[in-house]
Amino acid sequence: MRIAERMEHIRESGTARIARITTIREAQGARIIRLNIGEPNFDTPEFITNAAEKAMSEGQTRYTDVAGTAALRAAVAEKFRRDNGISCTPDQIVIGNGAKQLIFNALLATVGRGDEVIVPVPSWVSYPDITKIAGARPVIISSGEENEFKMTAAQLATAITEHTRWVILNSPCNPTGSVFTESELRDFADVLRDAPGVAVLSDDIYEKITFDGEQFTTFATVAPDLCDRVLTVNGVSKSHAMTGWRIGFAVGPRDLIAAMIKLQGQSTTNPSSISQAAALAALTETEESERFTASCRAAYQRRRDRLVAGLSSIPGVQCTLPRGAFYVFASCQDILGRTTPDGTVLCNDTAFCEYLLRDYGVSTVPGSEFGGAGFFRLSFATDELLISEACHHILRAVENLT
Repeated sequence: MRIAERMEHIRESGTARIARITTIREAQGARIIRLNIGEPNFDTPEFITNAAEKAMSEGQTRYTDVAGTAALRAAVAEKFRRDNGISCTPDQIVIGNGAKQLIFNALLATVGRGDEVIVPVPSWVSYPDITKIAGARPVIISSGEENEFKMTAAQLATAITEHTRWVILNSPCNPTGSVFTESELRDFADVLRDAPGVAVLSDDIYEKITFDGEQFTTFATVAPDLCDRVLTVNGVSKSHAMTGWRIGFAVGPRDLIAAMIKLQGQSTTNPSSISQAAALAALTETEESERFTASCRAAYQRRRDRLVAGLSSIPGVQCTLPRGAFYVFASCQDILGRTTPDGTVLCNDTAFCEYLLRDYGVSTVPGSEFGGAGFFRLSFATDELLISEACHHILRAVENLT
């Protein structure tokens, strides 16, 4: 079979690759502590699953409008008004099969050969490759620990060219847990007012997961005058433990939303009708929803503190305290170059993560997959006892290096 040339320029998703390798190891009988997975370990709340069961029993099992049901689009518009101060109407809303599909649709609908998309790194693994699939060039802006892995307005201004079409903002960030402040977003807005051809894709999927009183702000809130070139993407996957339900949503200018709907109509058509009914409950039963998200947030903060404390006790491992999401992005740079008991030299972060998985049963993701070489990502969306056990195994792994 002849494979299209475009496939030569994209990678297998790094997180998907690690998940696949981990699954293979488990099938071979190994016990693995999965700190690689970017999804809540909580069950979907009962009030949401009840809504799905009710929808099924009432026969809501047919195609819906490509863009989503009218009820869900209205609820999403209200969510953006209530939580983010974004004034919008349902015709500015599209429901997708997860936030990833909406990002894919947005870029595919708007960029092509010769265009550029600014991607601050470390970042989620898919942004650069979705950009390439769409035919554009990802422009990578690197930020380090000294600035909590956050792009600055000065970096943004320097990166913009006549070919720039989008800048992607992800806050709270996967993989670093960094959160843009309102002041930082205002600085970005000042830069973008002088760049009228550049749009903003704000990926807010971890909105509900912030710590230590950190306040979440989205770009469209601080720059309402720029809303005609802002796409805000969110969903229920992380906030309501609904990763498998595959529901994301986005708000943006009508012409962009219409183009995304047209593209979706020629690919997947509508998201699952049952999943949409479940998402409607998540967004409209606000008291139960807030109790659930608050409980999850408190649990994540306890887990974060346990993981950071455990990693900080390991010689050669350093990490900053994440402000949101459920990941720690830890440095292993002081460990690289050392040798494992079987004589393997740990030449990079991938080799270190492979060593942890192969010899100690701890699955993590190399930082290089996110544009952060010399680091590794650990998810704390898992049981606290497993977090402690994983830290113990990583300590042993490091102690056994020469």
